[in-house]
Amino acid sequence: MDEIRAIAIVGIAAIVGALSTPLVLRFARSINAIDQPNERKVSDRAAMPLMGGLAVWLGCASGLALAYVLSVPGSFSSEIGGFALGATIMVGVGAWDDRFAMPPIRKLVAQIVAASVAVYAGFQVDFFSDPISETLYEVPGWILWPVSLLWIVGVTNAMNLIDGLDGLSSGLGAIIAATLTILCWQAEQWTGVVIGLALFGALIGYLPFNFPPARIFLGDTGSLLIGFGLSLLALEGYRKTAFLAFIVPILALAIPLLDTLLSILRRLRSGRGVFDADRLHMHHRLLYREGSQKNAVLMLYFLTSCFCMIAVSFSQLDGWLAFLYLAAVVGVTIRLLRNLDAFALEAPAAKAASTEDAESEPSGDETLNEGGHL
Repeated sequence: MDEIRAIAIVGIAAIVGALSTPLVLRFARSINAIDQPNERKVSDRAAMPLMGGLAVWLGCASGLALAYVLSVPGSFSSEIGGFALGATIMVGVGAWDDRFAMPPIRKLVAQIVAASVAVYAGFQVDFFSDPISETLYEVPGWILWPVSLLWIVGVTNAMNLIDGLDGLSSGLGAIIAATLTILCWQAEQWTGVVIGLALFGALIGYLPFNFPPARIFLGDTGSLLIGFGLSLLALEGYRKTAFLAFIVPILALAIPLLDTLLSILRRLRSGRGVFDADRLHMHHRLLYREGSQKNAVLMLYFLTSCFCMIAVSFSQLDGWLAFLYLAAVVGVTIRLLRNLDAFALEAPAAKAASTEDAESEPSGDETLNEGGHL
């Protein structure tokens, strides 16, 4: 892989993503795939089109196609085919849910099918090593499949749950995709590099239409695609001969994963169902504190960028120094979450939001009972 071809992949994905977004916007309105505001959503804008993820997928597919034409290493692997088929399933499921609403169980089954395609194609947690003796172990199939499926479906839904403010999921997705692409490049996992470049380019092409105030929402079409793509990039990016290496992509994905984990723990502590909707996610708390959606989104961009820089630096460490570094990161993260009142069961007092920034993109979690989001 050389820099010129890498730039070309990002460029074509961004151009196609940007040019196709207005077309997707009109298409979504023509088939009535629009957001339906209710009392649980932050957004109260009527007739906001969904399905923005279609533009992201068109941009990403264009980047993959160009990589194949340019004979970029990794662009003709079976894993590319697995990603393309699995992503198409995710986009199809998300588009159907955006238009007609799909029951959570059916959507989960479809996600497992898409994840199974990816695992079969080679996106697997297949090796790990003892951090002390550095002995390499092969993961048996009866562990490999459930762990790999759990990771893919878990990250996919983490990005779906955090999709609660204009530009949040698409912006975080672009930052994380860039980071995981760097990690794949360092590990010489060229298939991951190709996927990462295409996804990153498509997201930065789409983001201007989604940044607050958004003109189109990703919908499940986009959030499921982004989560699916990032989960596979993480599997490609970790150095498969090191136990601690899998911590690196987890650090890059820290914000959406922490938000999902805290949501589950919060609902269990309050005696509610794990899938019950609430408005206590990290982006909600920042919106209450900042009073401006743009400020809340930019703060989460900053926090995600910090974790991504930590992930890249962590990838250069090994031995006991890596354990000490990880312990320090955990300590700082806990302090950060306390500062955000992330462990509280109630929302902080809200500031008055500006007219321009007061509305936001609907979170899949917020629309669980209305729209069947998982």
